[in-house]
Amino acid sequence: MSAALAGTTDHRLGRSDLRTLALAALGGALEFYDFVVFVFFAIPLSKLFFPADSATWLAQLKVYGIFAAGYLARPLGGIVMAHYGDKLGRKRMFTLSVFLMAVPTLGIGLLPVYAQIGMLAPLLLLLLRVVQGIAVGGEVPGAWVFVAEHVPPRRVGFACASLTSGLTVGILIGSLVAAGLNRSLSPQALLDYGWRLPFLIGGVFGFLAVWLRRWLSETPVFEAMHARRELVAGLPLAQVAARHRPAVLLSMLVTWMLTAAIVVLILMTPSLVQSTFGVAPARAFLGNNVASFALAVGCLFYGGLSDRIGPARALLFGAVGLLAAGYALYMDLAAGGAHFVALYALAGLAVGVVGVVPVLMVQAFPPAVRFSGLSASYNVAYAVFGGLTPPLIGLLVKRFGALAPAHYVAATAVLGMSVALVLLRRQQERSL
Repeated sequence: MSAALAGTTDHRLGRSDLRTLALAALGGALEFYDFVVFVFFAIPLSKLFFPADSATWLAQLKVYGIFAAGYLARPLGGIVMAHYGDKLGRKRMFTLSVFLMAVPTLGIGLLPVYAQIGMLAPLLLLLLRVVQGIAVGGEVPGAWVFVAEHVPPRRVGFACASLTSGLTVGILIGSLVAAGLNRSLSPQALLDYGWRLPFLIGGVFGFLAVWLRRWLSETPVFEAMHARRELVAGLPLAQVAARHRPAVLLSMLVTWMLTAAIVVLILMTPSLVQSTFGVAPARAFLGNNVASFALAVGCLFYGGLSDRIGPARALLFGAVGLLAAGYALYMDLAAGGAHFVALYALAGLAVGVVGVVPVLMVQAFPPAVRFSGLSASYNVAYAVFGGLTPPLIGLLVKRFGALAPAHYVAATAVLGMSVALVLLRRQQERSL
């Protein structure tokens, strides 16, 4: 890895590095909670924002479609914010993205429902979800670049994984809120007002994240490029398209695996186990709480492993575990779910392999176009694969049965193994 990735060649994390990682991870957790809490309330939203006589599966499919719209909007925010992040600085865009997330999250919590304003309700829900997608499109890749450029080169794996772990803590917070509301409120109270609470809380969280990011400083890498006048004169994205196509392809392929792991095993499984396997809501969200916590730990494990053995080997090891854990979880559910919580925890730990993905992408692009290259690749891939996954899984389950989610995750895990093997082969060729 190039020493240009960080401002020092020391392998240790100093107090300033740790403070930056902590603030970035905390802010990321609060923002990602805002983005993902939507899916935990897919069932009440499907009842409130569509006609009461809609078929249950069709209403849920429509809600998953609105959820997916947030992913489809990600490239717009990611590409625009990345352009200015490569031209004006990482920190400014890092703060703007979290503000753009807080506003629509608060708005969703205040929306009237279908019974009050008819078809305007789902349309407004769709609009606010799109704005959330624009915000997160700049947040996630910008956060990875920000932390990677703040730490020593040999600690980039831990830095990116700590940020990813922070994002997954946002999922855990959403799961805990959903579990708490399902446990403390009756089904009718949840429909009457309870579903609004997580979005109102999220809006407050978002503005807290804006305040936290005031304490962060610009990355040493960007400051050095600015001082040496090495910033790209034209469009950074044009240079990415002309000179860094292999890096774009690599980034998009590993992002596909990441989307399958996160969207299917972490975000959709709580609803799927209720609708497909008859698991009670309280047990479904208990399992998700445990899995989300295990995911946060898994990210740190795989990030540290990446620093020790290299990201390609860590990816290969983790993709094998992801395939096995996904099948173990869904085969147990098909057999009655006797070990659901324990196997969901194991699956969450296996999903931690996503902590390796940003390391591969950060290394793939040079500093001058890193934000634009990573953001465009990641967000376009997430828009295509993450956006299509929720409705696709809904259709696959209906057509092919209960193990369809595990089959899909396994296919992307095989893709991750293939990428890892190609990277390892390239490393061996360079060493000869």
